[in-house]
Amino acid sequence: MAIIHLCPTLRRHPVFLLILLILATAFDSRSQSMNKETFTVTMVPSENGSYTISPKVPENGQVEAGTVLTVKAKAGAGYALDAIYYTVKGGMWGTTSYEHFSSPMKITVDKDMAVGATFVEKSLVKDIKVTHDVVFAQPGVKPLKYDVYSPKGARNLPGIVIVHGGGWSSNNEDIMRGLARELIKGGRYVVFSIDYRWINQLDGDQQPNYMHHLIEDVMGAIAHIQEHAAKYGLDPTRLALTGDSAGGHLAGAGALFSPMIGDGGFGDRPGVYEYLPTYMPSGKALNQVREETTQAVKAVAPSYGVYDAKNFANFLEQKDEAYHHAVSPAKHIPPVTERAVPHFIVRGTKDFLITHEMIQSDVDLLKAAGQRVEYIQVEDAHHAFFDWKPDAQTRATFAKYGIQYAEAMREFFDSVFY
Repeated sequence: MAIIHLCPTLRRHPVFLLILLILATAFDSRSQSMNKETFTVTMVPSENGSYTISPKVPENGQVEAGTVLTVKAKAGAGYALDAIYYTVKGGMWGTTSYEHFSSPMKITVDKDMAVGATFVEKSLVKDIKVTHDVVFAQPGVKPLKYDVYSPKGARNLPGIVIVHGGGWSSNNEDIMRGLARELIKGGRYVVFSIDYRWINQLDGDQQPNYMHHLIEDVMGAIAHIQEHAAKYGLDPTRLALTGDSAGGHLAGAGALFSPMIGDGGFGDRPGVYEYLPTYMPSGKALNQVREETTQAVKAVAPSYGVYDAKNFANFLEQKDEAYHHAVSPAKHIPPVTERAVPHFIVRGTKDFLITHEMIQSDVDLLKAAGQRVEYIQVEDAHHAFFDWKPDAQTRATFAKYGIQYAEAMREFFDSVFY
């Protein structure tokens, strides 16, 4: 390599110094650009619609950290937008999806992600008014909310309250929207999909949330729904509950524990276990809320959920028998002569989380109390077939099993209310 020696005069020349400055700036800029963190953005192919991302994702998928992507979706003929979403690794089930139910959606790139949009048949949603994210309480970091699915023109209809699953520690009300859309078919119900606190400190709360707190969230949601019934065309005196997996337990708790509503504390004194709803309507006494909830809940459908704490003891910090008894619906089934609470239960034959023996034990207790119970084992179905997520496998599972058995559930509720 040739070495060029510059005289001191040239090295001090203004033009030469300017050239050096430009070259140094360009090198520094290139160096910074090469060192900036990037993440992989994968675009998921869409069906029955399309979407665009701005700025455009490079062919290699590498997008600079902090970039804000604007995703716009357009439904195909005969279809409507279900959700724009992005999915990242992490969470209880290995991946977590974040969804937005209108176009556009803005996404800040801060990790590897898959982006996409899902669409549903327009006939499924054209006669429904959906109200998202009604906040009913905020006892901790997370606002507690529910979504409402009302038939257009609804007046004084019975209601179905859905409680989502996820091991008491993941998911939110969005995961039940597929079931909600099926239960509202025929325009005979107003459907509510509710959220609740996650157990322990998984919401980021400084103080842990225990199982009875989650049950109080369900009770608070019911009280809030009843208070605002007229807004949604609901008859607040006619309610059913359903939920899947952990939500099946919480739905059963919401249905069977309402006589235990009170302000005496939960285990603070020996033998006293009373549930204080997270939300209390203004001007109503606890005894009124207790009576209204107990009288209103006419049926429950706990899908592949368990009623005895011995089957979910690993989720409970408390180890004393009295606490376990107090959060077990199996221990609080009333004789039908005191109160009728018909049950509809489904479980997949290939569900390795919730066994037939667990469910059958609950069914036997219900029948012993004289309660009406329908128990269906769904051939070849695994766990969580009522879930609705953006990934193709979950939606295919719902199409195969969820739709059919949602119809069976709706027919069961029809037999109660109509």
